[in-house]
Amino acid sequence: MIKSVGFLLVNPQLPENIGFCARALKNFGFKKLDIINPKEKWPNKKAIATSVGASDILNKTKIYSSLKIASNKYDVIYASTARKRDINKKHLSFKQFIESIKKNRNKKIGILFGPEASGLSNEDIGYSNYIFKIPVHKKFESLNLSHSLIIVCFEIFKLLKPSFFKKEKHLGDIASKKKLNVFIDFLETRLDKKGFFVPKEKKKNMLINLRNIFGRIELSNKELRILSSVFSKL
Repeated sequence: MIKSVGFLLVNPQLPENIGFCARALKNFGFKKLDIINPKEKWPNKKAIATSVGASDILNKTKIYSSLKIASNKYDVIYASTARKRDINKKHLSFKQFIESIKKNRNKKIGILFGPEASGLSNEDIGYSNYIFKIPVHKKFESLNLSHSLIIVCFEIFKLLKPSFFKKEKHLGDIASKKKLNVFIDFLETRLDKKGFFVPKEKKKNMLINLRNIFGRIELSNKELRILSSVFSKL
């Protein structure tokens, strides 16, 4: 489905932001970037410079003279806006936006972003099916264009690639409790000889703390052997 999701930038003002957006797309496996009436001439060296390895995205970027023409290639378009709009359009919370993406995952989806200074106009939003807003702190709601886009990319990526977010597998060679106990006994013997357990009445608690430290780490057999050698030398 990632291939069916495209990002549309309407009247972007800074070519550097376009480059950052291309980089954000590539970070999460997206490839489609459409630009509608960029302020500066295209292609642009500044955009290539900030794309940092995502120039292939920019090379395939489509430039359109109007949003009407650009919108023709999509089945469903979501418009990103920083403020509530008094227009007859369904407003989605960010959670609802992601749920709607999931519902329409088999369609050609477009995500619409406006120019940095003013955002999307009501006319631009007229080409969308839904409006959504990225939740931010009320005292400062202005988000950089590329920051907005990368948040959306990340959330859709989470939806489409859940396997990337599974917990890491535990090591298969974890030292057994028996080996860990032998190691702790070894430590106790050596530390006793060095007079470490002072005062003696605190020895029990000190040993418990040592056992908790090494038990929490989930040491492998190899790591336990290395530690034993290190402490032997010390």
